[in-house]
Amino acid sequence: MDPQSPVAQNSSERSPLEARMHRRKFLLFSGAAASAALIGTACKKHDDPTPSSNGINLGSGDVGILNYAYALEQLEAAFYTQVVANGSFTTAFSPLEQEYLKDVRDHEIAHREFFKAAITAAAPSQIIPALAVNFSTINFSDRTSVLNTAKTFEDLGVAAYNGAGKLLVNPDYLTIAGKIVSVEARHAALIRDLIANGSFADLVSLQASFGANNANGLDGALNPPQVLAMAGAYITTQIDASNLPTS
Repeated sequence: MDPQSPVAQNSSERSPLEARMHRRKFLLFSGAAASAALIGTACKKHDDPTPSSNGINLGSGDVGILNYAYALEQLEAAFYTQVVANGSFTTAFSPLEQEYLKDVRDHEIAHREFFKAAITAAAPSQIIPALAVNFSTINFSDRTSVLNTAKTFEDLGVAAYNGAGKLLVNPDYLTIAGKIVSVEARHAALIRDLIANGSFADLVSLQASFGANNANGLDGALNPPQVLAMAGAYITTQIDASNLPTS
C-alpha cells in the first residue's frame, strides 16, 4: 500500500472533518455489508404459533425470535424516518450530523426489510404485521430529545440482540444476530459521541438499566419481556411474547 495514500494515513494526520467523514463512510459500509450478507441466509419452515387473544403473537422458536427482532427494527426505522423527515432536522443538526443520522435510518430500514423478507420466506403465515407506534413524548424539533431517544433505542437494541442470541437454535440465525448487533453497537457509539464527544465507549451509564459490566468490558443483555416492557412506551400495538423460548 502506498504510505502516502489516504487509507495509509494515520488518523491523527487527518483534519477533524476528514476523520469524521471517514468514520461516517465506515458506518455506512458496515451497515450495507451486513445487510447484504444477511439477505442470502437460508430460512427454514417452523410450526405455526399458538393463536392469542392478547395481541399480536410473535410465535415460538426461532421464527418467534425473528419476529421479535423485526418488531424492534420496525420501531427504530419508524423513529429515524421521522427524525429525518421533521422540518427542523436541518436546523437542529449540522450537515455532517444529518448525514450520520440518514445513514443510521438507512441501516434500520435495511434491517427491518431483511427480517420481513426472511420471515416471509421461512414461515409466511407467521410474520407479524406493521406495528403502530406512538412518538408523542418525543420533541422531534429538539436536538436533545431526539438524541436521548436515539440513545435509548440503540442501547436497548444492543441489549435485545445480546439477550436473544442464546435463545436461537439455528446457527445461521445466530450469525445474523451477531452481524446486526455489531452495527447497532456502532450506532450506539455514534449517538453517544454526538451527545458528548468522547463518550462513545462509556459502559458505566448502561449498568443499571441494561446490565453492562464496565469492569469486564461487556455490554448488557436483556430478555424479550424486559426489552418489550421498555419498547412498549412507544409501540401501541399489543404484543404477545408468551410463546417465545426462554432458554
